[in-house]
Amino acid sequence: MAAHMRWGLQLLLRGRNTVHLRFPDMTKRSFPLQSTTQSFGGVHPQAGTGATNCSIRYLSIQTQDTPNPRSLKFLPGKPVLGSGTIDFPSPNSAECSSLARDLFEIEGVKSVFFGPDFITVTKTDEDVEWTDIKPHAFEVISKFFESGDPAITTEAVHHESSFCEDDDDIVSMIKELLDTRIRPTVQEDGGDVIFKGFENGTVKLKLVGSCTGCPSSTVTLKNGIQNMMQFYIPEVDNVEQVEDEVDEINAKVFAEVERKLQD
Repeated sequence: MAAHMRWGLQLLLRGRNTVHLRFPDMTKRSFPLQSTTQSFGGVHPQAGTGATNCSIRYLSIQTQDTPNPRSLKFLPGKPVLGSGTIDFPSPNSAECSSLARDLFEIEGVKSVFFGPDFITVTKTDEDVEWTDIKPHAFEVISKFFESGDPAITTEAVHHESSFCEDDDDIVSMIKELLDTRIRPTVQEDGGDVIFKGFENGTVKLKLVGSCTGCPSSTVTLKNGIQNMMQFYIPEVDNVEQVEDEVDEINAKVFAEVERKLQD
C-alpha cells in the first residue's frame, strides 16, 4: 500500500499533467488585490474600484490582504529576493538588510518578511491602524528601490528544501511535496513553511511571515498540510509547528515589553 501511494505521489509531482490541489484557508481568492500606493504629488483614486493608485517615480506598490489581519503584503512590482524567503522576527534580526531595518523604524511594525517578489509587514496588534503604517512603508520601499541596494547582505535565505544523500525515501517525498505544492500556496498568502525534520511519524515545520500568529494557521497546518501529507505519504502520522530557540527568546522578550507598556 505504501509503495503504491509513493508511486502515485511521484506521478503527481513529476508527471506532465498538472494537478491543482487547494487548501482551506490558504487561497488568496478571499483576499482581493488592492492597489494602494503613495506619491509626492498626492494620492488619486482609481475610478470604479474604491482603491487608490499612484506612482512614485514609476514604481507602483500594491498591497494585498493576507489571512492574518495583522499582516499586509506589499508588492513593489519588482524582485525583492528573486527566489527564496527570509524572515525578520525582530529588529535585532535585521542587521543584514537596510530595507528591513528601515521598516522596523516605523511605529507599530512588529516583524518583516521578504519573499521572491513581495514584502510582508506584520503590525504589533489590532489597535495599530494600517493607515498609519502604509504611507511610511510606501516611502521606505520606494526609496530602497531607488537606491539600487541589495535587499540582504547574507546567504541566509530559505530556498527549496535541500535534498541530502542521507534522506530516506519518506523525507525526500515530504520535501518535494512541500516545495512543489505547499510552499507556493503559503507564499501566495505572504508567508512560508520551512521543513525542520521528520521523526517518529511527525513532520516538523516552521511557519514564518504572515503565518506567524495567524488565527487560521492551525487550521491550515492540520486541515491543509497534514491531510495532504497523510494522503500521499502514509508514514506521516502528524504535522506539528516548531520554533527555533532564538524565536522563542524573541517572543518572550516581546511579550515582556508589551506587558510593561500596558502597565
